[in-house]
Amino acid sequence: MELLWQQARRNTLISWPEDVDRRLDILVRAATAAGENTSRSQILAALVTAADPDPQHLAATLRAYRLLHTDALTGDSQRDDLPSVRNPGPSRTRR
Repeated sequence: MELLWQQARRNTLISWPEDVDRRLDILVRAATAAGENTSRSQILAALVTAADPDPQHLAATLRAYRLLHTDALTGDSQRDDLPSVRNPGPSRTRR
């Protein structure tokens, strides 16, 4: 039996706010703290597969995201309780 996460890959270009990108790094670190060996792409795939495809629920989630203020995720950067994770491959440049 083939597992979903082992299927052929498709590259997707994602453009989003830097704070959201830092939040993804926090999620990887949190999964690592829970004993998972994971990656940014696996976290994103897990979140997409867990999302409720109900149109009204999805619309409400999208509206809630669009109403977040610019400081909504600033507390995430101070997560000294989570382990550091070195991302494989070339470093992403921060502007």
